Amino acid sequence: MSSMIEALIKAAFENKASDIFLSEGSVARMKVNGQLMIAGDDPIEKEDIDSFWKRCGADPEYDGDRDSSYVAHNGVRFRVNLHRHLGKLGAVLRQINTEIPDLESLGLPVDILTKWVMAPAGIILITGPTGSGKSTTLASSLEWLNQNTAKHIVTIEDPIEYLFESKKSLFTQREVHTDTDSFARGLRSSLRQAPDVILLGEIRDPETAQIALQAAETGHLVLATLHSANVSETVERLTNLFPSEERESQLQLLSNMLIGICCQILLPSASDGLFLVTEHVENTGVVRNYIRESRIPEIVDFVGRGDNPNNKLFMHALVEAAQNGNLTPEIASAASGNESDFDRAMRGIS
Repeated sequence: MSSMIEALIKAAFENKASDIFLSEGSVARMKVNGQLMIAGDDPIEKEDIDSFWKRCGADPEYDGDRDSSYVAHNGVRFRVNLHRHLGKLGAVLRQINTEIPDLESLGLPVDILTKWVMAPAGIILITGPTGSGKSTTLASSLEWLNQNTAKHIVTIEDPIEYLFESKKSLFTQREVHTDTDSFARGLRSSLRQAPDVILLGEIRDPETAQIALQAAETGHLVLATLHSANVSETVERLTNLFPSEERESQLQLLSNMLIGICCQILLPSASDGLFLVTEHVENTGVVRNYIRESRIPEIVDFVGRGDNPNNKLFMHALVEAAQNGNLTPEIASAASGNESDFDRAMRGIS
């Protein structure tokens, strides 16, 4: 393994970088607090990136895009995407934190999440863009269960990010491509392993979505992620996953089985580091009817009225963060997607 790449990994760890970007013939880069910066002076040689691909189990001559994992000499674990661009080899490494943080330390709606994960059955969706901390939220929620309840928790991930030590609960962790062929197959198989709770790394296709809902319907608590930006996009994306001829029945099932949706983004803090902002909705009463009838805009309108303290839109969360000094008004306004509405909300005009 190249000493250059190991040195880059060491530097990234010391600088608390979230990502490392390696590209054949180019100088490496890393991302620190959401900002991209150059790492080192010399370009990555072909033999170095070839060696790294091989360590990740890929053939640099024949393989194309591939997800893998890598453990550096210092024991730090990374999720890795191997790819080609303009005929050259590349890799993006995302550091996997081995220590599971407490829910309270993340800035999450702790009372809501702990209430949700105590449900005997149903489905909880944690959503957001890549790098928004979804995996950490899931891991912290499961660790809270681990410390407070006796459950059998099965995780299906690609790759495994956090390693759990069974405490009150028992963990069975399975990695896609290593322990099972796919999310759908791993999920279907997990139902025969007497689980109480199932962590599904990501819902990517109609089959996985349908099995996840069936698992919830048959008495399991399912926690899963989606790459969707907010509550309305999450419901819309799930709806569009279902075949048109099955959409009505699947929406009926979703409306009954959904416990709640928590969407999150990480933004540059007004002081230092990153600040977590969440939008969340609890599936109760009228929300259930809106989901069943796919009346997505009305879900947003209902949440925006603030009748239920367990519901909050990003706009309200961003205004609150700006008023409390956690985010600058400029960052919060840009993240809101509607600067005029944000300005009105900051002035208390509804």
